[in-house]
Amino acid sequence: MTTEKSEYTKRFDGRKNDEARKIVAKVGIIPRADGSALFAFGDTIAIAAVYGPREFNPRHMQDPEKGVLRVHYDMLSFSVTERKRPGPSRRSSEISKVSEWALSPVLQLENFPNKVVDVHINVLQANASTRVAGINAASMALAHAGIPMTNLISAVSIGKMDKTLVVDVSKDEEDYEEGEGATDIAVAMDVNEDKVTLLQLDGKINKKELKEAISMAKEAGKKILIEQKNALKKQI
Repeated sequence: MTTEKSEYTKRFDGRKNDEARKIVAKVGIIPRADGSALFAFGDTIAIAAVYGPREFNPRHMQDPEKGVLRVHYDMLSFSVTERKRPGPSRRSSEISKVSEWALSPVLQLENFPNKVVDVHINVLQANASTRVAGINAASMALAHAGIPMTNLISAVSIGKMDKTLVVDVSKDEEDYEEGEGATDIAVAMDVNEDKVTLLQLDGKINKKELKEAISMAKEAGKKILIEQKNALKKQI
């Protein structure tokens, strides 16, 4: 896809428009889980733990044709500057569901009829882009647990600061409001198949900018996928 690139703008932390923060990716961080991983974009740190496949209760919710993916996302109380109220919220419930949608296309759950695979995502430290960091950690944790997958899912946020698109939005950039205002786009993808599995838009953007944002997310996703694979290879 050929698109015009946004003009360079000076970001709060000095990064280039297409540059993500430092990525850290590790697996096997929770010994008692069936699979686990940590993924970080700079100061945003998410961990994921996988349990299952195991019997799905209550029984009336079982699917005799395939297993069920169940994602639980939450931000720990100390992950943000102003202490968050413990427990699930409307936002965490929404992100749990969209994370399921983002991950499901690559999972071969038909191998596990009447079973459930539980994924618990917790944000340890938040500096924006938490849902995409959580999806990256969950994808790695599922692979680490040995759940059959066609590919990994890689996710990143694209922001629009005034009229400039940038990769991997930080909290300062998320709060940036000038001109047309801030726009945040969460993109998850199966990079190897060139398929977008999640596209969430918060803000305003035109068609041309959206095409450029997806193109930038795909390029960033390739780099993220390398880090995810390298982390998994270290455990072999």
